[in-house]
Amino acid sequence: MAPSSRTALIERCIAQAKTATAVFTRLYPEAARASAAHADAMLAAGVHLSPLAGLPVSIKDLFDVAGETTLAGSVVLKDRPPAGSDAPVVARLRRAGAAILGKTNMTEFAFSGVGLNPHYGTPANPADATLARIPGGSSSGAAVSVAAGLCVAGLGSDTGGSIRIPAALCGIVGFKPTARRVPSTGAIPLSTTLDTVCAMTRSVADCITIDGVIADDVLAIRDIPLRGLRLMVPATVVLDALEPHVAASFSAALSRLSAAGAAIIEAPLAPLTEAAELNRFSGAESYTWHRDILAEREADYDPRVAKRIKTGIAMSAADYIDLHRRRRDWIERMEQALAPYDALIMPTVPVVAPEIAPLAASEETFFRFNGLLLRNTSTINLLDGCGISIPCHAPGTLPVGLSVTGAAMSDARILSAALAIERVLAAP
Repeated sequence: MAPSSRTALIERCIAQAKTATAVFTRLYPEAARASAAHADAMLAAGVHLSPLAGLPVSIKDLFDVAGETTLAGSVVLKDRPPAGSDAPVVARLRRAGAAILGKTNMTEFAFSGVGLNPHYGTPANPADATLARIPGGSSSGAAVSVAAGLCVAGLGSDTGGSIRIPAALCGIVGFKPTARRVPSTGAIPLSTTLDTVCAMTRSVADCITIDGVIADDVLAIRDIPLRGLRLMVPATVVLDALEPHVAASFSAALSRLSAAGAAIIEAPLAPLTEAAELNRFSGAESYTWHRDILAEREADYDPRVAKRIKTGIAMSAADYIDLHRRRRDWIERMEQALAPYDALIMPTVPVVAPEIAPLAASEETFFRFNGLLLRNTSTINLLDGCGISIPCHAPGTLPVGLSVTGAAMSDARILSAALAIERVLAAP
């Protein structure tokens, strides 16, 4: 995160952002220029600055920016009053000197892992110049802004994988911290139980830098050797239905990690079979927020988003309370099973990025891929855990992500392990 001239970098990024299709919903060129110029002047004077000072960062259009209406990828909020203040995470980025380049496009109300948006368009995945592939969602524009080199970091959210899925599909790094570490105030909610505020970058080290800013909590990251780390690969659910390129990339990554001294231990993780049935918070909690707007303006929603929100209608208060009780019991059993290991590793998603057109045309195809994309990542939200996706594909091939995860508040251990894993996987 240290170019020789912040101003030159910002000018290049502004020029490219203006022509980037469906990536940004708003740009802030003058404010970004001012931040970069201030950082350059202070550095020239020998002042020590935050490593983020003057560097371009994007903000998912889920977060409040003072004086603007937060749209969340929708059209139904356009008549709402503007935000009175920045979301706390946006304010923290500003205090660190970040040059906020603009707000990024997203799945409407953050409700899918695919990244399609019928209102503002869908940004194409930069990993393939020949086919228009999905970027992943819901933080679609954030991922593309980083993968295309327009920003050093993209602020987003992760309720079931909305940071780690697009990071995996676009070939970058995405870290979901333990949710309680980063404030979600000033962000339109999807699930108050599962929502996590986090970011994507192009390296684990940069994710650590951004995490320290938005969490206002500098973790004690250790430079640890890979040798001796105990990495669990679950034999339950997460390896099912892997596309051949994903399976081959994951297998090759495991071989490299094993050769470098890590202990790769494949073991059953029986509670994973319960995750899909337990993971029903988003429908009920999002319907609570949307019900009045839906009653008046359902026709203006993306029909696929409205359909998923309305699944919450059927859940009774008793069922909802019982779901929380069952989740607490499940978390306890999962944490006991994970305790002997340094981290849980698996493919972030079981497929490579599919083409946009078939998913846009077919509801059946859309929901099939959406389920696959969310399957592995959403387990970590249900666990209240933390996790990072690191690229593990061979150069010149479609991106594949390796997920490194752990239980709640194991963020420092997981990021320390991720640095060691990234060194091995990035080595020629």
